[in-house]
Amino acid sequence: MQNLFRLLPAVDAVLADLADIPDLADAPRPLVHDAVTDFLDGLRADIKAGRITDPTQLAPEALTAQCARFAVAACRPHFRRVVNATGVVVHTNLGRSLLADAAIDAAAAACRRYSNLEFDLAAGERGSRYSHVVDILRKLTGAEAALVVNNNAAAVLIALETLAKGREAIVSRGQLVEIGGSFRIPEVMAKSGAILREVGATNRTHPRDYENAISEDTALLLKVHASNYRIIGFTKEVSLPELVAIGRAHDLPVMEDLGSGNLTDFAGIGLPGEPTVQQAVASGADIVTFSGDKVLGGPQAGILVGKAQYIEAIRKNPLNRAVRIDKMTLAALEATLRLYLDPQTARKEIPTLAMITASPEALAKKARRLAAILKKSLAGRYAVKALPGASRVGGGAFPEHDLPTTQVSLTPLAGAPSPDALRERLLVTDPPLIGRIEGDAFLLDPRTLADDELKLVARVLDEALAG
Repeated sequence: MQNLFRLLPAVDAVLADLADIPDLADAPRPLVHDAVTDFLDGLRADIKAGRITDPTQLAPEALTAQCARFAVAACRPHFRRVVNATGVVVHTNLGRSLLADAAIDAAAAACRRYSNLEFDLAAGERGSRYSHVVDILRKLTGAEAALVVNNNAAAVLIALETLAKGREAIVSRGQLVEIGGSFRIPEVMAKSGAILREVGATNRTHPRDYENAISEDTALLLKVHASNYRIIGFTKEVSLPELVAIGRAHDLPVMEDLGSGNLTDFAGIGLPGEPTVQQAVASGADIVTFSGDKVLGGPQAGILVGKAQYIEAIRKNPLNRAVRIDKMTLAALEATLRLYLDPQTARKEIPTLAMITASPEALAKKARRLAAILKKSLAGRYAVKALPGASRVGGGAFPEHDLPTTQVSLTPLAGAPSPDALRERLLVTDPPLIGRIEGDAFLLDPRTLADDELKLVARVLDEALAG
C-alpha cells in the first residue's frame, strides 16, 4: 500500500500536465487546483479501501486522462444548460420559458452598455424605469395603467399590502391555491397584512356568499384563477363580471390574480378555459396580476394592470423598491411585449408560443428525424420507435389538457442500461439530457427540442452509454 501511495503524483505535477487541456483553458485556476486535490484524495481513499491494488492503475498517462475528465466535470458552472426532452414547455425546474432572440439581445445590450433605465430622454432628467413598458402594456391589455415587479407573488403581495393592509380581502374558499415551492395564497395574504375572509364552500361559491360577507372592514374582493388545478363535478363559482358588479354596488375594488396569465387565446388549438389578460380587463377588474414568464413567454416578472388610481397607489408603496425589476428583466420584457403587437410574429418568435402551438404534423416529422438519427447511433443497444404521445404546457397552466405529440421511445435491448439507469447517466453528461420514463422505455419529446438539438441528443446519449 505504501508503494502505491508513493506512485501518486504531486498536485503541481498534475496541474502542469493539465495546462494544455482545451476544456480547462478558461476554468479559474483555484477551481482546477481544488479538482486535482479532490481527485488525488479519491485515489488515496481507493488505495486504503483496496479498490486500487495494481501499480499499473496509477500509470501517469492513465492518471492524467482520468484527472482531466474529473477536473473538466468539476469545473463546469453549477448553473448550466440542460436539454429538455420532457415535452413540458414551461418546465419550472428547467428554467420555465425560453426567451425570444429579440429579448435575449435586448437583455445583453442592457448589460453591455449604459442605458436610459431611469432617465427621461425627452426631458433630459430623471425618469421612471416603469415608463419603458407601461404604454405597451396598456395597448396590449386595454388597461388604464400598468406596473411591473419581480414576480407574480410579489405583485399579489404589494397589491394587497397597498389596498387591504389591516382590513379584509374576501376570496372564495375554492381559490386558496398553493403554487410552486409550497407558497400559498393565504400565506401571501398574511404577509401583506390583509385579513383573509373565506366565503363559500370548496366546490361551490355563490354571489350571495360575497354579499353576506361584506362589511365596513372589507377592503377588496379577490378572485384567484385556479390555473394549476381543477375542481370538477358539482361546482359553482362566481364569474369575474358578477364579482365586478358586486364590487361596484359596494364601492369596493376587485382584484384578479391570473397566475400564469397570458395574452394569447389558445382555444383555437384545443386549449380552452384559460382567460386572457385582455378579457379580465374588459370584464372590469380593477387590478389584474399575472406572470411575465410562463405562458406569456418572457422573463420572470410580476405584471399589474388595471385602473390608474389603484396602480398609482401601488407604485407609490415603499415596498415597490424591494420588489422592483432590474434592467435586464425590463429590457427582455419590453422586447417580448413588442412581439405581441403582431400576434403572428409572437407565435413564431416567442419560443413558448411556438412550442405550444406546434402542429402535430410538424412534431411527427421532427420525431421521425430524431428517430432516424438515433437508430444509427444506438443500433444494437436500444429499439428506437416514434410513437403517439402527449406533451404538457406546464407552469401551472392548462392542468387538464394534453397537447398531442409524437415521442421517440428508447427500449433497452440485451445488456443496455435500463431506462432508470440511462436517466441517471444522462444527468452527468455535457449537457445533461432530461427525458421521461414510461414503463420500460425512455421517452424523448421533440416539442421541447430545438432543431439544432437533435444531433446533440445523439451525441449526449453516446456519451452516457460510453460511461
